[in-house]
Amino acid sequence: MNLVASTSYPTITSSTNPVYCDVIIPILLPNTYTWEVPPAFQAAVQKGIRVEVALRNKKYAGIVKKVHQQKPELFQPKPILSVLDELPVIYETQLQFWEWLSQYYLCSEGEVMQAALPAHLKLSGESILIWNEGFIVDSVQLSDDEFLLAEALEIRKELRLTEVQQVLSSNHIYPVIKKLIDKKACFIWESLQDKYKPKTETFIQLQTPYTNESELEKLLNQWSKAPKQLELLLAYLHFAKTNGEVIQSELLKKSGASAAQLKALIDKGVLVAKKKIVNRIKELPKNIQINFKLSDAQNAALHQIKTIWQQKQVCLLHGVTASGKTQLYIQLIKEAIETGKQVLYLLPEIALTAQIIRRLQDSLGGYVAVYHSKFNANERVEIWNKVKDGESAVIIGARSSVLLPFKNLGLIIVDEEQDSSFKQQDPAPRYHARDAAIYLGTLTNAKVLLGSATPSVETYYNCQTEKYGLVELLQRFGDAAMPSIEIVDIKKSPGKQKGKVAISEKLMQQLQQTIQQKKQAILFQNRRGYSPYLMCQTCGWIPQCKHCAVTLTYHKAKNTLICHYCGTYYPVIQTCMACGSHQFIQKNFGTEKIEELLIEALPNAQIARMDLDAVRGKHDHDKLIQQFEQHKIDVLVGTQMVVKGLDFENVQLVGIIDADSILSFTDFRVNERAFQLMEQVSGRSGRKDGKGLVLIQVNNTQHPVLNFIKNHDFKALYDFELESRKIYHYPPFSRLIKIIFKHKNRNIAEDAAIKFQQLLSAKFKPYINGPSIPVIERIRNLYIWELLIKLPKNNTLVQQCKQAIIINMNNLKAQQPFKSIQIVIDVDPY
Repeated sequence: MNLVASTSYPTITSSTNPVYCDVIIPILLPNTYTWEVPPAFQAAVQKGIRVEVALRNKKYAGIVKKVHQQKPELFQPKPILSVLDELPVIYETQLQFWEWLSQYYLCSEGEVMQAALPAHLKLSGESILIWNEGFIVDSVQLSDDEFLLAEALEIRKELRLTEVQQVLSSNHIYPVIKKLIDKKACFIWESLQDKYKPKTETFIQLQTPYTNESELEKLLNQWSKAPKQLELLLAYLHFAKTNGEVIQSELLKKSGASAAQLKALIDKGVLVAKKKIVNRIKELPKNIQINFKLSDAQNAALHQIKTIWQQKQVCLLHGVTASGKTQLYIQLIKEAIETGKQVLYLLPEIALTAQIIRRLQDSLGGYVAVYHSKFNANERVEIWNKVKDGESAVIIGARSSVLLPFKNLGLIIVDEEQDSSFKQQDPAPRYHARDAAIYLGTLTNAKVLLGSATPSVETYYNCQTEKYGLVELLQRFGDAAMPSIEIVDIKKSPGKQKGKVAISEKLMQQLQQTIQQKKQAILFQNRRGYSPYLMCQTCGWIPQCKHCAVTLTYHKAKNTLICHYCGTYYPVIQTCMACGSHQFIQKNFGTEKIEELLIEALPNAQIARMDLDAVRGKHDHDKLIQQFEQHKIDVLVGTQMVVKGLDFENVQLVGIIDADSILSFTDFRVNERAFQLMEQVSGRSGRKDGKGLVLIQVNNTQHPVLNFIKNHDFKALYDFELESRKIYHYPPFSRLIKIIFKHKNRNIAEDAAIKFQQLLSAKFKPYINGPSIPVIERIRNLYIWELLIKLPKNNTLVQQCKQAIIINMNNLKAQQPFKSIQIVIDVDPY
């Protein structure tokens, strides 16, 4: 089966006419810069290839966007220095995609490139000192350090900065270097280093004569000495028969032999060692084996999706939790593979990939590959190349995988499409992976399937207005019932705990009962750490981060206070900075505190925690999920990591610890997000037998969203939200652009926001909200002011506003008080 479609690249052959190329380099430039292509490189330069260029004496590995013969009018282009690739590292489709991302999200193509390319494909620059041959070393004119360095340079001709440190035996080398450059003794240049190194393994093989069975038998029969070498040879033959290829390290480990014994066999001409390039990521055999049968409802949904795709590019699969959406995905992926197409399967959280990968690999084997930020730089290059060459048919990944160079993309699946994790926050490009995937589908003519039990209001609106197709699976697979949902009023907690209880009496009773029945439970608390903040019992003073306007979270396991915004660690405070008291109380509770309470209350149960603190390593998510699947864990406490898409057959109870915190965000999406979070985490319960129970602990029992959740009524939530959005002119009835101003001086940040508002007001005043201070007014020592622009859904007006933002941003930063202001533009910010 051929999975690779042919792709051709236009080139300009060598000619006497000047040839130029526009090159994207990984820095913030408003426009792509132009370089001249020397005749020697003209046949090799083509779109998508990397070239080495210099800008102000700094070298970059850039991507050729365009090859042409139009000389820039206002400057003389410099020549490119070298061509780094024989074949392009990205296709023209990706260049078009990068351009759209930069234009839509108001960033540079260099910033898109920086986000898209694996680190080792961007190369890295290293400064080198080059000796000036015309310079005469004079000890009178030079200081001791200058003379020492000049002598070394005269001998070596060039030195890297690390070598300069060794020569001077000091880290303070820059003043010395600057003085030598000023005296024309040397100049500084940049070299580019390719950091990617293919992984090699040493394989052991029989020497050619002994590949003949009779010669090998003769050798073994005549063997009289060195019994340990004979044991090693027999072990090799056994491994070769069972495994095929034999890796030296594995042979020595499994046989218990020494490297000296292996060397002796090689010296005797019996075995030979050969180095080969191998994949860093192990691959399974490429076979397809579907081990399930779709239900009648699933088959009907599958037929509807295919029918919709004949008319529309995008279809939403609205399936309640445990309705069998993943099985539909697998069937569609299988059909795409069989037609030679590549598939992109987007998930919002890395935590979800481990379980989904195993499920897909069970059905699709080695066709499935993974791409996310936990892979190291070398692994990411190898996955990138396999996708580009068409070797990887199915890619599962978080949002960054939408930037991979697909060769023959035919299907894009965006699971949990409503999830806010698909939105990139920092740095630019601040893209939404779902929306970017839909545009990528348009570019590549790939079909797009959005999946969710709780779709976003915008996506469902696009279905209602027939922009997207809609298919619904509103029954759980196997006719299992949706879980029962009960509201636990925390205000009715007894005594001193009134309204402040972490685990209510009812939830604790249900946990004990669940464990007795050999079932499992998940507790959701949307705060990590032990206690969200400490407070002085005498005066109410609360420790805050020195760099951010936020309280510090207490982490008991590390016995430290941590800022969750800038990551700064602080020692636990024993004395109040305001009144000098030593009495502190812990306010509220995070996942770490919940875990501790459960360990105390349920001593015979196995308790585990899944949050950012507990799962940091590449495989930590997978290990924890497998332990829970194998029922080695009775109760799993976690943040949003436990909410989405995970499938556990034995979970009977779900507890939402603090629903008030979810229902009280200052965000126009608060009701939508609260419904999604609570409905999603509820969906982890009773997936196999339909006997699930969900307990929601809350103070504000009259909140309208709670009724929608109790009845699993997404459409009622949608109608409720749509009415509110229409009144206050929020999406889907408008387009939002947030402009953020940051500066270490509060007044300059405020003045910049006011000035910018005045600049935009000439044409866009009715649509501007602010300037205003956000909820958190200072992060990493920078004060923050914001403008929010709410535009009608008029593409012409939106484009005009975007252009005005760019022009006025440049005008503002040209003014003296605002030269150092940081301006962040966030399109579709929430």
